[in-house]
Amino acid sequence: MPPQHSEPVVLDPTGAGRRAEHALLHAHGSTALVDILGVTAHAVSDPALLKELLTSPDVSKDGRAHWPRFDEVVRTWPLALWINVENMFTAAGGDHRRLRRMIAPAFAARRIAALTTIVESTVDGILDTLGTRPAGEITDLRQQLAYPLPITVIGHLLGLPSDQLDGFRTIVDGVFDTTLTGVQADDNNRALYGVITQLVAAKRAAPGEDLISHLIGVRDSEGDGDGLTEAELLGTIVLVLSAGYETTVNVIDQAVSLLLTHPEQRALLAAGDADWSDAVEETLRLEPPVTHVPLRYAINPIDLPDGTSIARGDAILASFGAANVHPDWHGETAGDYDITRANKDHLAFGHGMHFCLGATLARLEITTVLRALFDRFPEIELAVPAAELKPLNSLISNGHQALPVRLRPATA
Repeated sequence: MPPQHSEPVVLDPTGAGRRAEHALLHAHGSTALVDILGVTAHAVSDPALLKELLTSPDVSKDGRAHWPRFDEVVRTWPLALWINVENMFTAAGGDHRRLRRMIAPAFAARRIAALTTIVESTVDGILDTLGTRPAGEITDLRQQLAYPLPITVIGHLLGLPSDQLDGFRTIVDGVFDTTLTGVQADDNNRALYGVITQLVAAKRAAPGEDLISHLIGVRDSEGDGDGLTEAELLGTIVLVLSAGYETTVNVIDQAVSLLLTHPEQRALLAAGDADWSDAVEETLRLEPPVTHVPLRYAINPIDLPDGTSIARGDAILASFGAANVHPDWHGETAGDYDITRANKDHLAFGHGMHFCLGATLARLEITTVLRALFDRFPEIELAVPAAELKPLNSLISNGHQALPVRLRPATA
């Protein structure tokens, strides 16, 4: 039986020291009581148990129905949007299936194949621009590459006006910032819903061949029965916009930084002893785009393998970052970056009914940009020591505030 701890582990809202935090969660056993900005939950870091709970009928994502503290918490909690938004992310059972059915066609294989040309042309255009920079100049690749690719692609998918992309990006960044106060987070959420409401009104007036127009059509033709409520329409756009770009930004950021700090792994790619999909999957395993995902709830009491239990109505936190590097899953080298690792399985895109619909698109974008970047700039290097890369201000989103590099060394 693991050691017993009476006080919850306080998760760091700044995202600093993730590796140490993962190890601490592992030391507590299969679950650990944690404090998430004042809310107590059972963090699950054991991968086998986490996969079991993610598919268990005793666990729900619908806080309105299954969390006694829901009404109290949503009033002031800085992460209220994560549990209060109305879309398939916070739905369960038939509602989840209904809402997922609405957007699944946008991520079907043929649709992703059709986006390949857009992804490749966008990458080429960004790299062409970066290629004009003087040798030795410092470039923030998170700002100049990792951001513009996925926001352009998701903007195309949703039909967002290109001149509004930066505005959407800024607001979405606030959704993932866990250092905001409750008031600041509430202001950001209002701004987010404000711009999305305006966008929906514009699309109603002039619909196009995009996902938002499709969702509006479903909403307006099917009403509140098998279609979407207005709140679900807005919430679904929030989900696709935020999950569709922020997570991909982080994986591009983490993959580049890992390859620049592990030259032996780059050498394997250059020699053909590994391919780019290996690098992508190992990045997703070691540094998933989200570390913790709030929240799930116990519908019934859940007995755990270590003899403890989760009470009915308790909140559950999926700690994907810690689960991905658990030694029971990936052995003593779980914390190492090894693109030739035989087992690179991970939970970066979730598991079970809530598995990310955009996983295929994300993999396409990440693989395309990594291959093109290192082919175009084989001498690329970090412009600062790796220890100086600062994490995002988030216990959810796993990336860097900036990724300064030199695409080419300074000329003599």
